[in-house]
Amino acid sequence: KTVSAVGSRCLLGLKLSCTGVSGPCYLQKVKTNIWNGCKPLVYTPNIAFSTYRKQFIRAFSLKYTYEDAFGLARDNPEEFWSEAAEGITWFEQFVGGKMNMCYNAVDRHVENGRGDQAAVIYDSPVTGTKQVITYREVQEQASRLAGVLVRHGVKTGDLVVIYMPMVPQAMFTMLACARIGATHSLIFGGFASKELSVRIDHAKPKLLVTASFGVEPGRRVEYIPLVEKALELSSHKPHKVLIYNRPSMEKVSLHPDLSLDWEEEMATARPHNCVSVPAHHPLYVLYTSGTTGTPKVWWAASDLGWVVGHSYICYGPLLHGNTTVLYEGKPVGTPDPGAFFRVMSEHGTASMFTAPTAIRAIRQQDPQAEHGKQYPLSRLRNLFVAGERCDIETLEWAKRSFGVPVLDHWWQTESGSSITASCVGLGCSRTPPAGTAGKAVPGYNVTVIDDEMQQVKPRTLGNIVVKLPLPPGAALSLWQNQTLFKELYFTKFPGYYDTMDAGFVDEEGFLYIMSRSDVHRCPRRGSVLLHSAVVDCDVVGLEDPLKGHVPLALCVLRNDCQRSADVLVNEMVKSVRDTIGPVGAFKKVVFVKALPKTRSGKIPRSSLANLVNHKPYEISPTIEDPEVFKDIEKVLRETVKEPGK
Repeated sequence: KTVSAVGSRCLLGLKLSCTGVSGPCYLQKVKTNIWNGCKPLVYTPNIAFSTYRKQFIRAFSLKYTYEDAFGLARDNPEEFWSEAAEGITWFEQFVGGKMNMCYNAVDRHVENGRGDQAAVIYDSPVTGTKQVITYREVQEQASRLAGVLVRHGVKTGDLVVIYMPMVPQAMFTMLACARIGATHSLIFGGFASKELSVRIDHAKPKLLVTASFGVEPGRRVEYIPLVEKALELSSHKPHKVLIYNRPSMEKVSLHPDLSLDWEEEMATARPHNCVSVPAHHPLYVLYTSGTTGTPKVWWAASDLGWVVGHSYICYGPLLHGNTTVLYEGKPVGTPDPGAFFRVMSEHGTASMFTAPTAIRAIRQQDPQAEHGKQYPLSRLRNLFVAGERCDIETLEWAKRSFGVPVLDHWWQTESGSSITASCVGLGCSRTPPAGTAGKAVPGYNVTVIDDEMQQVKPRTLGNIVVKLPLPPGAALSLWQNQTLFKELYFTKFPGYYDTMDAGFVDEEGFLYIMSRSDVHRCPRRGSVLLHSAVVDCDVVGLEDPLKGHVPLALCVLRNDCQRSADVLVNEMVKSVRDTIGPVGAFKKVVFVKALPKTRSGKIPRSSLANLVNHKPYEISPTIEDPEVFKDIEKVLRETVKEPGK
């Protein structure tokens, strides 16, 4: 459903297309022959496009079961994607189809009478701000901002770096870039200057867009000193820096020759129309370690800097004419563990996405969800989780607390959208087996193979790969490095995309993701997480003079846990022995306040392993709370001896 594009890992930018679709098109005022024997189609502008779109989506959902859709996408992808392509507007006919992402996400909804519908709900507990922004208002802001970019030399094919907090202006900038065919690279606001400079040198932006401040619970983050330092360190210099000064805060600027003020520029800007670009035109670069006609509110509790933010906060919901929630806050502490419940209740959220880490944080501080109980969730239908493997205890707690099915799914920055999921719109079960990430989404032919490229038996751990070709919206390349792109993803297993993830498939085709490169730790971690008192855990290798390494679990307990440490450790050791046997060699547990996590919920295991073994370690700039490392160090000094002692 979500037409999107993607990024990469390891400080390597992935070049993505607007769609990458090869199929038919709606062509205004032109008769269009649909490929693969479909009937000729005439699109008449006088008949609302939304009518065609609703009819198509309804027919597509009713026509196919999951099995039908998956089979057609696997066996006849041209026909499958030809039908899917009818759901968006094309400017020119295939082959070489042209379109514009901003037009599809915004303008067409305005043209078809939905301009007054809410497009974005901005909810910022850290500033006490709530704002509803309509599709017409988004169109006005994006078109005028596009005019600002063009006036200062940004053209189709240029790149713009966006370094902003979770504010609507960040989304306007993304859409403005897409409007004129400029590629955008969104970097987390507050990112360290050194890391920002690396990305500036790699991406070589024509212009940088930033804000005056970011706001975190209890503190402000000054962006301009970070930008100034980054520009000092970088060899590439953007032509201009556009600064959005946040309301009710002091106004800031850079050197007059470099600095542009958002408000001043927008006041005199001329709106710019959407330009036509090829379907494979790069949309963005990322860096990373219903039938009633009623608009549905969708909330992805993530950050615009992650691929989730691109696909699930910005482009995906707007492409479908939904209302999307842009949340500037935390799952806890803004002001309490009821924050997520409040947002969903207040804005009538129908579906939500978040990471298991966020749910664990809520569960730790409010085990009985007492804060959440005061907010009715009458419109909530589904809660989707991804970003890391969701343990069964967290999954079941979320089901009880939110009162809806909780559906785990799996994707990567490189895919831009789900690789496996429970496709509710295609009739998939909303009660899949616990621990699964769903089945392969139509278009992704997922299989599990051994190192000799032989398909393994059900429930056998192996390498998760995707048979080529990849579907539309997946990565086209690493930014300016096609050779490395092929080497990283397509060399080890020829004919497949190597996800670099490990897992297994059961007899019914459900996929279970176990880990990336650290498979040996996952069974123990999963066993420890089965304990009712544990809300989060990781297992690392502790150096041992006799055995080389022994497993050490770092556990975060529920706030209301009153049991003694000795009892808890014994129960956890027994749980590991019962689930994976004595071979687990598991005896050591340390209790900590929190684990270090990136903003997407991933644990920096190499840094954590170095910390545990008293070695120098690096703190990634993507870590949500660097102070966690100091807390863990203090606990380890009191409980764990250095190697050999």
